[in-house]
Amino acid sequence: MQNLYQTYREKMARITDLSYASSVLNWDQETYMPPKGAALRSRQMATLAGITHEMFVDPEIGKLLKTLSEDASLDDIQKRNVRESLRNYEKNLKYTTAFVEEMSRTVSESFLAWEKAKRASDFSIFEKPLSKLVELKKKECELLGYTDHPYDAQLDQYEPGAKTADLTKLFSDVRAQLVDFVREIAAQPQVDDSVMHKFYAKDKQWDLGIELLKQMGYDFEAGRQDISTHPFTTNFGASDVRVTTRIDEQNLGDMIWSCIHEGGHALYEQGIPGEEYGLPSGEYLSLGIHESQSRLWENNVGRSLGYWKANIGLLKKYFPEQLAGTDEHGFYKAMNKVQPSLIRTNADELTYHFHVLIRFEIEKALFEGKISVKELPEYWNARYKEYLGIDVPNHAQGVLQDIHWSHGSFGYFPTYSLGSFYAAQFYAAAQSAVPGLEKQIESGELKPLLDWLREHVHRHGKTYTADELCMRITGEKLNFAHFMNYARKKYAGIYELKVKIKEIERN
Repeated sequence: MQNLYQTYREKMARITDLSYASSVLNWDQETYMPPKGAALRSRQMATLAGITHEMFVDPEIGKLLKTLSEDASLDDIQKRNVRESLRNYEKNLKYTTAFVEEMSRTVSESFLAWEKAKRASDFSIFEKPLSKLVELKKKECELLGYTDHPYDAQLDQYEPGAKTADLTKLFSDVRAQLVDFVREIAAQPQVDDSVMHKFYAKDKQWDLGIELLKQMGYDFEAGRQDISTHPFTTNFGASDVRVTTRIDEQNLGDMIWSCIHEGGHALYEQGIPGEEYGLPSGEYLSLGIHESQSRLWENNVGRSLGYWKANIGLLKKYFPEQLAGTDEHGFYKAMNKVQPSLIRTNADELTYHFHVLIRFEIEKALFEGKISVKELPEYWNARYKEYLGIDVPNHAQGVLQDIHWSHGSFGYFPTYSLGSFYAAQFYAAAQSAVPGLEKQIESGELKPLLDWLREHVHRHGKTYTADELCMRITGEKLNFAHFMNYARKKYAGIYELKVKIKEIERN
């Protein structure tokens, strides 16, 4: 039935064409769109979302997928593609076109309200649009169905198969192990990070960021970088993957980590097989796996001593005065300072997970009906005081700091922590598999690592589940112990701790 499979490929590609056209409009909305374009842009995106949905739930596609699902002549990848598309088809049948269009309009309105609210540091501007969006997302949970918890239906959209109960247990481990370790660090003399907060000119930071992206292997013939309020990566196929960054002239780390983090996302998208366009095998696996790629580059590589042994000269080329007297060891310690902070995206790689924990608990409570949207600022501020010991001074730096809720992306935040934990486990596997990996990074040679990731992660698309991919790469499912051992080993050196690396019990 290869002719039928080819028909399926063509139909999926046409649907993907429309989906990416909508993504282009969304990218423009967040980068270059003039303010007066907002109203029509909401309409345009809602129309495209409705048309895309109608094309995908066409009964003819359902018949085609069911026929192909019974075809034993297909190879394993083809069978997985059909199975995944059929799962998505049956899921999308639960939505009406009217609901899809309403969701798209509401998201656009919510995003614009969030932008205004954040500029004014006034949650009341965002409260009503967000309340409407939350009610729509709760309705979506009922449409999709769930077994144990309504939040499961949201998690599944970003991390297929993820369960609220499993994440609750994972974050219990974070509290039980990571909180105590951060307390050990807090008892030690604090490192000096003043070098990160001198004046760094915007144009020079921009040029430095471009060089770091090129060094990683980011293909500028298949992408570009722009400025946005909240750094993000978007793609319209493997040959057009775009990143954005932000620049703070008083914080060098803001640009560096934005570029490397988004560059990791982009390398994943550029490494997905272009010939599989429109098919599950031509899509990223899950947001947890996507985040594993950005976090691996940002933290395991970009925050390592070896990486800055290779790049301290490049830094000093752009900022000789600011970095006079600073060597790679001093810069390495400065950028890895562990200290509770207000802003998630500026957090160190350890306390970062407390920020994610707070958001997970808030979203879970929202979908359980335990808190209302109106109560979010108070609930948020209380959690920041409890987990990070921080008083939140205003809404812009508090409950309005993230873009995600304005997009309706409930269930997204936990994937950030999942990604860091996968990254530590994958990087440990790469260290074992790639001879001389650390020396290569110290010399600025990053291609062997990228090649390994291309082979073991990128090229597979959505051919495997996250659990299956993790098993293939590491021989076990996700194991938080790998992250804790990575953290203990690294920060024991930075903060002169006497830490015993624990033997990992494989799960």
